Amino acid sequence: MAFQMDDSRPIFVQIAERIEDDIIESRMPEESQVPSTNQFASFYQINPATAAKGVNLLVDEGILYKKRGIGMFVAEGARRKLMEKRKEQFYEQYIVTMVKEAQKLGITVEQLTEMVRRGENGQ
Repeated sequence: MAFQMDDSRPIFVQIAERIEDDIIESRMPEESQVPSTNQFASFYQINPATAAKGVNLLVDEGILYKKRGIGMFVAEGARRKLMEKRKEQFYEQYIVTMVKEAQKLGITVEQLTEMVRRGENGQ
């Protein structure tokens, strides 16, 4: 769980995103148990209430669910939901911004496509 906290964003949001990343990257498969809020709190040296707030964000989204007396688990379909959510965020944060900037600079769709291809090749 090597993870660096970012002081510019709330810790509970970062905890939720870390869990999301683990689900997307299949480190936490569907129906697997998620570490407890106390485990998160201990690992990140944060208040358990802060860790719980991050976990509860994902419960509210239907990504995690609680088995009474056992703990939190990854919901069935969670990875698909998260992939859809992240793709939409990617579109809003990067694509829309990139297209607007390209239009300001007079970059055509073809030129933009070529730039993306160049980026894929690491050039």
